[in-house]
Amino acid sequence: MHPARPTLRCLAEDLKLALPAVTLPLNELAHPLLGKAAEQFAEAETKHERIRSIDDTVLFKVKVQRWRGAVWIDADLPWLVAAGLREDGSSDDFYAALEAQAKAMRSRYNATHADGLKTSTSSAHLLPTREDHIRYRAEAGVRFARRLRATIQELTRATLRDGREHTSDFDTFTLGLQVRADNGHETYAAVRITGSVPANLATVVLGNIPGCDTDGWYPEYALPERDLLPAEQAWSNIMDPRAAARLLDTET
Repeated sequence: MHPARPTLRCLAEDLKLALPAVTLPLNELAHPLLGKAAEQFAEAETKHERIRSIDDTVLFKVKVQRWRGAVWIDADLPWLVAAGLREDGSSDDFYAALEAQAKAMRSRYNATHADGLKTSTSSAHLLPTREDHIRYRAEAGVRFARRLRATIQELTRATLRDGREHTSDFDTFTLGLQVRADNGHETYAAVRITGSVPANLATVVLGNIPGCDTDGWYPEYALPERDLLPAEQAWSNIMDPRAAARLLDTET
């Protein structure tokens, strides 16, 4: 499951939070209800309590402190579509207000459409809109850059431990990294990318290899222990052994 995130409407109207820059994914906003939703909907197999008063859409409950919320799952992406506070015995209680609003929306729809809804409620207005999906896609670059940096550090640590090539598969390419640090010799780093990728991706990858001068990369036509594969690019550089040592020291 992808991390739970709020819709733009829920963010502004229910949680009263400002829309941050696209460099901050909405699932990372600091709010107790978002944190609880992320925890509760982290695993696809986890059972959840449905909001039974809403019968036109499957919405699930999320609760923390006095906060209450409704989550809708789109494939493997949970959306927090509504939020409010618990007010026991009051019509302002979140779940009571949610039901009343959904019934009112159903009545409003049926008043203007000959083919009226057969359900008791209408909650379509709460679901993600085109703007929500645009925002989600805009954050994709941030998510990818973070994953790429973390993967490069993981591969670097692994190859520093045994001197062998270690690889990781992404959606459209495979990234391989090998660092050899023989006694009495310079620390040699080799990077290879297999697959069809834009030129700027290679620049980003090489720029994230720790301890290597970004202007010191040279194209290679073979790797230390094998020839290049079809649709494969490779580069080599000298790695600062102090940066390698720091990376191993920070391993968790």
